[in-house]
Amino acid sequence: MTAVADRSLGPELARTETINPDTDVLVIGLTSSENGPAIVPTDLFGDVITEGVRAQLLDQLSALGAKGKPEELTRVPAPEALANVTSVLAVGLGAADKIDAEQVRRSAGVAARALTGTELVATTLSGIDLAAAAEGFYLGAYSFTAFKSAKSAPKADEQPVLRVEFLVPTAEFGVTELLRAQLTAEAVATARDFVNTPPSALYPAEFADRARLLAEAAGLEVEVLDENALAAGGYGGIIGVGQGSSRPPRLVRITYSGGPKKVALVGKGITFDTGGISIKPAAGMENMTSDMAGAAAVIATTLLAARLGLPVTVTATVPMAENMPSATAQRPGDVLTQYGGTTVEVLNTDAEGRLILADAIVRAAEDDPDYLIDVATLTGAQMVALGTRTPGVMGTDDFRDRVAAISRQVGENGWAMPLPTELRADLNSRVADLANVAQHRWGGMLSAALFLKEFVPEGVQWAHLDVAGPAFNTGGPFGYIGKGGTGVPVRTLISVIEEIGAE
Repeated sequence: MTAVADRSLGPELARTETINPDTDVLVIGLTSSENGPAIVPTDLFGDVITEGVRAQLLDQLSALGAKGKPEELTRVPAPEALANVTSVLAVGLGAADKIDAEQVRRSAGVAARALTGTELVATTLSGIDLAAAAEGFYLGAYSFTAFKSAKSAPKADEQPVLRVEFLVPTAEFGVTELLRAQLTAEAVATARDFVNTPPSALYPAEFADRARLLAEAAGLEVEVLDENALAAGGYGGIIGVGQGSSRPPRLVRITYSGGPKKVALVGKGITFDTGGISIKPAAGMENMTSDMAGAAAVIATTLLAARLGLPVTVTATVPMAENMPSATAQRPGDVLTQYGGTTVEVLNTDAEGRLILADAIVRAAEDDPDYLIDVATLTGAQMVALGTRTPGVMGTDDFRDRVAAISRQVGENGWAMPLPTELRADLNSRVADLANVAQHRWGGMLSAALFLKEFVPEGVQWAHLDVAGPAFNTGGPFGYIGKGGTGVPVRTLISVIEEIGAE
């Protein structure tokens, strides 16, 4: 078994009332207006950015064409009055009346990505939103280099920033906010690590072992079912999907007992998805290393709930399998029996995620949760409908809308989607209780959610998040998101759980 944590830690985050004499770069925020750029905040840190320093910086920045547009970067030599600083990096925030936490997060992330090779950074972005700035810097500086040899490992000037110090007006300012931001960013990074680990090193048994070690280290209750226990227990969906691989499936359950309200988290853990007998096209198949991003997110969130000490009981139920074609793989036309007894005709073996999730949802429901949230990179139809950065949120109406609203508040952009009743009939099977797909291409994301709905008990508040695109960035970096695993929707999940705990 390989190490649990392969990547370098993120930058060290700290609060400071004065600029450290060893500071390399001071990062400031710049807003745009018809009258030109302005340095923000204007009412804090006057002992650092005096009126004279402010005027000199604005002259320098304007001479270089800085406008303060969102995420614009302009770097200038530090004025002499900033004796402890080598240079100043101004990052754009856009119009002052439109700045929100997500813009601060994105701008901080862009700054972090631009400051590779820097040991110590100070920033005044903390005066706008300390928590958002901390999350943005940490996640923007994230890197994953576990599988690079010495010849291609980042050189000194390519290493992520090592330490970020956030200027604060008083010693007491933002203590709780910074701690929560750092713990949250670390959880997102944990999810990213899992997603970025190649399937040759993260197969079901290994994934289960890593999750178990992390949970045990946090003092949480852990249960791992191997292929024999799954077969004996009647987990037909997980066994069916995993039977084509030489690497047998697992089911992991992690419980944090924090309070009377109970939240069940279920995450799709397909460690690699070829499509099985209904095999995918070769182009882009390498991105299916991310098909366990839902599992990564719910594991990381459960650990985070424990670290934050939330007054909620959270149980992650995580099915893990590798979907491969072989002489033992399930076939289109096979009928399997899900955990709990429902029979399903498998019309397409590439619609495998819903099969393992159905088993896990039924098992999770046996704990009588008040709320159940499942997360999955479930359908290509999600990206067709909403693009690569907007998760689809489905489920019981009130809870669906609540989760989607929270997702937008934290910058993960979830959007509520309907479950049209007329699509349900398309999942009827000639020989079984259900078919795993409709035999047309319309509303594929919604049909998948309707399939899962069949396994959710009445009375449970349920939300299904399809993060097929948002969980894995195949394009260029943006904001605090690099290429590869994004960690979506960890920040949504933890914020939902915090709100439930406050009820």
